Amino acid sequence: MPRTARRQQRISLRLSPESKYRLERAAAYTEKTLTDFVIDVALQKADAIVKEREVIALTAAEWERFQELLLNPPEPNKRLKKAFAERIRTVRS
Repeated sequence: MPRTARRQQRISLRLSPESKYRLERAAAYTEKTLTDFVIDVALQKADAIVKEREVIALTAAEWERFQELLLNPPEPNKRLKKAFAERIRTVRS
């Protein structure tokens, strides 16, 4: 899918001739321009990294435990009470 109509920003890359050749070969195999190939691969990698860092996957048992704790949270312990008190002091300062 061509992206030319939506392109508004530019980045610049410096790479070895061998690296450029490898990218051009791969782009040719996928029948894409070098630019489209690099954008597609970079966005796929970016999506995978973001998903790895921002999405939490739970098993069914973990999900049940999570829901239980949300609906019936435990009583705050001393450390939590101390942390809340410190937060209040910090915010008011």
